[in-house]
Parts: sequence; structure tokens; C-alpha cells
Amino acid sequence: MRRESYSNRFATALDGVDIDNPGTALDRSGHPNPVPRVAGKVRRRHAVEVRDVQFLRANTDRTIKMTVPGPFTMSQQAQNDFYGDEEELALDYAAAVNAEIKDLFAAGADIVQIDEPYMQARPEKARRYGVKALNRALDGVTGTTAVHICFGYAAIIHQRPSGYSFLPELEGTAVRQVSIETAQSGLDCAVLSRLASKTIILGVLDLSDMTIESPRTVADRIRRALPHAGAERIVVAPDCGLKYLPRDVAYGKMCAMVEGARMVRRELGG
Repeated sequence: MRRESYSNRFATALDGVDIDNPGTALDRSGHPNPVPRVAGKVRRRHAVEVRDVQFLRANTDRTIKMTVPGPFTMSQQAQNDFYGDEEELALDYAAAVNAEIKDLFAAGADIVQIDEPYMQARPEKARRYGVKALNRALDGVTGTTAVHICFGYAAIIHQRPSGYSFLPELEGTAVRQVSIETAQSGLDCAVLSRLASKTIILGVLDLSDMTIESPRTVADRIRRALPHAGAERIVVAPDCGLKYLPRDVAYGKMCAMVEGARMVRRELGG
């Protein structure tokens, strides 16, 4: 509610970024977009999201999560007019993210999630330096961390592959949880067996469809994952893009998600 996008609020708060003269970069669908223009060394000059965590922590005693944009994704959503290569840029973004994450945990966050959708969109570059940048962002972090990787907002990206082009590689990162989509793509959940050490944040709501799922449909989507990741390693969640739904549809889908999770929990005797 407090930011215009999952990435820009953080990315445009950094030193080295000329926000008065933006650049251009292709988005994941191949269209040119205005983006932050990197004109100097990227550094975090101050905490960006700490006040949001403090506000949330003051108003609930429940588990709270804060998200930050990932260094690889920010390197793909910028016009680089300063660094010799994108990897160098991504590693400086990672240093800024690392400092932010540590301050978010100190402010009371229980979980901090790094959003890295462009790892799926540009897997070859992600293999070259994305994991390195992600691990740099997590260096010295002791709290519970997650990474989110997706196929893009269903409201914008209409053609979706049936599998991830970059996912098993996350097993080699220091992150504790991996957030994925399964509903909109009909994902073959067998790939989860290759993330054996990670908790899986399992997307089970199809946000490309305005129809509110039944709890039974949600339960079926949860069951698909159970042969490949034990129930103790699964956190049930929506797919990516809930913000594009009307409030009543979003609320109805979330209610179905809760009821579907309860159905499976009862079956498992927990």
C-alpha cells in the first residue's frame, strides 16, 4: 500500500541512481519501459522500509514479513551507464539489499523475502551471476529469509510456461524459503524434490481467473506438491499478482485458500 511497485521504491532510493533522467530497459515481455538510470556507484544511503516494519510491528503480535527487490532483478530493471558489466552492478545492489535486510530484522521483521522474478525471465544471466548476487545479499543474515520467483503478473503476462527455467539452482543459495507459483501454470511439482533443504511457499491460487476457487480445488493443488515436499516444508500462499484483482475476488480466493489448507491439514491429522 505504501509503494508504487515491488522494486522501484527501494531502487530509486539508492545513491548512484539518476531518477530525474530515467533510462530505458526491456521488461520481461520485451517491451521498453522507463527504468532507473545508474549514473554512479550504487550505495544505500539510508534505510528505506524500516518505518513500514516498525508500523506493522507496533500493530500486531503475529508473524510479519517484509519484501525487498532482489539484486539480480534490479540489475535487469535499470539502464547501466556506469558499471563495466551487469555482474558488478548486481553485486553492489546486493550490498545495498544486505544492509536493508539486516535493518529490517533489527526493526522486528520475522521474515524478509527477496523478490527475484527476473531470474525466471532471464535464466542464462541468472546462472552466470544471479546466485552469487543473491548469496551476497544474504551474507551475515541470520533471520528467516525467502526468495520469490515467478512468471510475471497474470494481468500482464498471459502466456505462461508449464515449468520454471530457473528453480533448482536456488538449492545452492543461503535462502531458507523459496516462493513459487503452481496454480496459473499447472506446474509439475516434481521439481520441488530438487529443493530438498528449502521450505516451499506454494502458490495455489490462479490469479489469471476471476472465478473464486472452491476449497476443494485449492486442496487438490496442495496435494500435488506433497509427494515431492513434505507437509512440514510447505507454506500455502497465492500465486503472484493478487494486487490486480478486485478486492471481493481477492478476499474470496484467500478464504478458499485457508479452507483448502484446513482440509489437507485434517487429512494429514494435524
